[in-house]
Amino acid sequence: AFSSGVKTVTVTGGAGQISYSLLLRIASGAFLGPDQRIRLKILDLPFMQDSLKGVQMELHDCAFETLDEVIVTDDLTTAFKDTDYCFLVGSKPRGPGMERGDLLKDNGKIFVGVGQAINDNASRDCKTIVVGNPANTNCLICAHYAKDIAKKNFTAMTRLDHNRAAAQLALKANTNVSNVKKVAVWGNHSPTMFPDIKNTTINGKAARSVVDTKWETEHFIPVVQQRGAAIIKARK
Repeated sequence: AFSSGVKTVTVTGGAGQISYSLLLRIASGAFLGPDQRIRLKILDLPFMQDSLKGVQMELHDCAFETLDEVIVTDDLTTAFKDTDYCFLVGSKPRGPGMERGDLLKDNGKIFVGVGQAINDNASRDCKTIVVGNPANTNCLICAHYAKDIAKKNFTAMTRLDHNRAAAQLALKANTNVSNVKKVAVWGNHSPTMFPDIKNTTINGKAARSVVDTKWETEHFIPVVQQRGAAIIKARK
């Protein structure tokens, strides 16, 4: 039996590859569970609306019992009205020759508007994760402009970097990742991030007593920093 009430989930950048992989999992119940009905709102730019309609058709064809409604739009108010969960995937990618400052300037404008739209329209308990890079900075901007929403309800995708660091340590120590504790990653979600194992433990032992300094500096740190690019290159 389904729980009473429908939860609204908003995904931005809905026509992109990352959102495409997210949408099916959200709609199928993998996100909120098999007993929770979902209203899915998908936002993208005006010129992407035809692509969004194709995504909407595919979601309808899946006939997920958890999926009550699929709304595609290019309007911020429509996208965030009464939403309970936001996946902010959409952002301007860094182009050739573009400096990081230029990227921050362009994406800053996007996340000012999104933050204001969340503040003006979303549920007061809305939970938001920012995926679009630079995720930490975009998250900070968004949370600042969603002034009536608790700051604890915002998080950035650097959890992925934490997971990557923990996984590398587990592989090196030949243990399950659940045995790796207290991993920290400092900085923005970018090649300048710093995975820190000063306080990390592996099977209850200090990480630096399990892995050597040479491996940490020459393998572990650069692998975590460049993991996304390595995956993209490998999958081409």
